[in-house]
Amino acid sequence: MSDDDVQLEARLEEQEVFEPPESFVEQANVNDEAIYEEFDENWPDAWERAAELLDWEEEWDQVLDDSDAPFYEWFVDGELNASANCLDRHLADRGDEAAIEWIGELGEKRTYTYDDLHREVNEFAAALRDLGVEEDDVVTMYMPMIPELPIAMLACARIGAPHSVVFAGFSADALATRMESADSEFLVTCDGYYRRGDPLEHKGKADEGLDDVGHDVETIVVDRLDDDYDHPMKAGEHDYDELVAEYAGAEVDPVTRDAEDMLFLMYTSGTTGQPKGVKHTTGGYLSYAAWTSQSVLDIKPDDTYWCSADIGWITGHSYIVYGPLALGTTTVMYEGTPDYPDKDRLWQIVEDYDVTQLYTAPTAIRAFMKWGKEYPEQHDLSSLRLLGTVGEPINPRAWKWYYKHIGREECPVVDTWWQTETGGMMLTTLPGVGDMKPGSAGPPLPGISADIVDVGGDPVEAGRAGYLVVNKPWPGMLRTLYKNDERFIDEYWDEYSNPDRDEWVYFPEDGAKIDDDGYITVLGRVDDVLNVSGHRLGTMEIESAIVGVEGVAEAAVVGGNHEIKGEAVYAYVITEDGYDETEELRDRIIEGVEDAIGPIARPEQVIFTPELPKTRSGKIMRRLLEDIANGDELGNTSTLRNPDVVEDIEAKVRGD
Repeated sequence: MSDDDVQLEARLEEQEVFEPPESFVEQANVNDEAIYEEFDENWPDAWERAAELLDWEEEWDQVLDDSDAPFYEWFVDGELNASANCLDRHLADRGDEAAIEWIGELGEKRTYTYDDLHREVNEFAAALRDLGVEEDDVVTMYMPMIPELPIAMLACARIGAPHSVVFAGFSADALATRMESADSEFLVTCDGYYRRGDPLEHKGKADEGLDDVGHDVETIVVDRLDDDYDHPMKAGEHDYDELVAEYAGAEVDPVTRDAEDMLFLMYTSGTTGQPKGVKHTTGGYLSYAAWTSQSVLDIKPDDTYWCSADIGWITGHSYIVYGPLALGTTTVMYEGTPDYPDKDRLWQIVEDYDVTQLYTAPTAIRAFMKWGKEYPEQHDLSSLRLLGTVGEPINPRAWKWYYKHIGREECPVVDTWWQTETGGMMLTTLPGVGDMKPGSAGPPLPGISADIVDVGGDPVEAGRAGYLVVNKPWPGMLRTLYKNDERFIDEYWDEYSNPDRDEWVYFPEDGAKIDDDGYITVLGRVDDVLNVSGHRLGTMEIESAIVGVEGVAEAAVVGGNHEIKGEAVYAYVITEDGYDETEELRDRIIEGVEDAIGPIARPEQVIFTPELPKTRSGKIMRRLLEDIANGDELGNTSTLRNPDVVEDIEAKVRGD
């Protein structure tokens, strides 16, 4: 490393606040800080600016009806169609421009122009309608990252049928549970897909799930594997390609939907074990997805924008499909993994397609760090204008690596906090307005009111940990849990609300702290807060301290039973390439935690491991790490993408 590189690394290490580049600010969709004041003074009517990004068949009579809180209604009596907003209105100006750029695992490439996408969505919508799909019928989709998934979503939206996408990595049982809960009589799936070059059979899993559904289901099967997997069609099953060909050239008039009509269901895990069917509506959700895409991700029609999430999650719904397409831009879809066929796969795609924005997860960024800067350095990433992170808090060291090695210190980084239930981003900087603080998501977006409170619901002082709450409704919010209004109130609104005073506070079950500038650092789920000798410690704070130690690539912290402390800190650590798992490094990790947080957070044990147990979506399964720390019987590992690592970690903890 040259002297200049050493000086640069030292400067980045010390820097705590980063200004957005002037060149970015000049061209940003939003670059006037007065927007915060405007929303404060003109709330809720200021949200009309989000709705005005869409085309409405009937304009709303009232921006917000809060007379039956917490069952809020947005853009009351407004009427529109989501499919028409994502397709039809762009045809005149952008019909021959790319809507979706799809890259397959094996290197296949497909470009769908807005004309192409409009045509196939219409054809599939006609097929669905003739198969018996009616307005308000829930259509389930159990598919990987192939173009037919967003096509099916937009076809459903076109005919007024809500969709329910089930992540392709979920089990057959998960599919059955969700279809039963939604009373869904229609399924769109595929024969299989590719991972790391190998075909994976998927239809058998779908068939297994359907065996546990207590009603008849019409199934449509996309042929992704061609000759790699032969699957005869059974009664009630239809070939996607044959259906589309049968309805070639068909056009379906978009069904007019009320703003509060359901656009889709998305099931998310629940504390009771039963998944929760989160209901999102047409007007408020689509307005919010479009507005945050424009304001935070700075999306413009002539961009080539890439969110590397899976459409099976809410991030893919809002920021691969609905937000970008509502704005008429080009959205990139990639089927495969970031390290196949080599660890520069993502950077090759950025270079090949001149990607302008990259929105990815801290998990992926930590993997990029571990693999080394030489991989992005092999490619021209100068097309990038903005970087984003989503899914979990990002520690300062990973943020700075991303900023330097991917963004060349020329791209603002938006660290976004939100969740399935919020529909879109809630906490983050506006990249054309606010300074960035690595490790802190940032202030609430304009129009969003959030506080950090103690167990009594009172705001805590700056620097102290507490509970994140949202005090006002917002357009993208969930409306209820499907067919379960009571659970909706119990899970999200009861904890810190006072209905006697007509005060309803949304509780997302995350811990956080706020600084003197109003920037919020999310510390993780409330169940990711440890109680060590009566002190509440956020796992994210401890993990950030560990990853801040030279030689550490990634860390996961959990609590383990302790007869004196009640709960002790167990740290599972992955080292960077070129660093050995030594006692000296272990001591530096412990010292780093004590320096950053205090002796109370000192890890009971530091366990080095080459991998952490992760789900197929890339999330660390901390429950298994807790089981290992406590010597408990391990729970289900079938959803892991690397189940073998659990046994290795268990042996290390036991000292085998």
